[in-house]
Amino acid sequence: MALETKERIILGIDPGTVVMGYGVIREVGSKTEMIALGVVKIPEGDDHMLKLQRIFEKSIALIDNYHPDCLAIEAPFYGKNIQVMLKLGRAQGTAIAAALSRNIPVNEYSPRKIKQAITGNGNATKEQVAAMLQHLLKFKETPEFLDATDGLAVAVCHSFQKITTGRGSKISHSSWESFVKDNASRVTGAIKFKK
Repeated sequence: MALETKERIILGIDPGTVVMGYGVIREVGSKTEMIALGVVKIPEGDDHMLKLQRIFEKSIALIDNYHPDCLAIEAPFYGKNIQVMLKLGRAQGTAIAAALSRNIPVNEYSPRKIKQAITGNGNATKEQVAAMLQHLLKFKETPEFLDATDGLAVAVCHSFQKITTGRGSKISHSSWESFVKDNASRVTGAIKFKK
């Protein structure tokens, strides 16, 4: 009797109060494919609480449309502007609340961890992350906003964290290098970035 290959849908979100990026991937066995990539634009004239309401509603709509098994979300970066950090933290919390309201497990990753997982370089540019994702997931379209590929990167980062082996055990990958070492055949010809 053959074992069924388990499918997993991951929704990745790059939270923002003006533009929220998202990406959706499907894992089937050791194969990963992109299902969707895009942004949700939040009208700039809205007051902050109305923006949070829109983020919640759009996050729910994405969840109801793609039926993800989990949400991977980018943690707010640490900056000097406390007000910006507070607003981003609220946007992130609102997207998390939307997932939790649908009983979707949530995983959070720092921007550096995401860049490290995708490119092998925690200081990679958004453009380098986008180029590596295009190579890995074999898509050509260039999104209008890099927030879309940032959302996709969070989903792929989460995918890299737990890879199921043929024996059913889990292998954890903490970086792109460790993933490549265990999956050389999946990334043949990968783009190399300077560190």
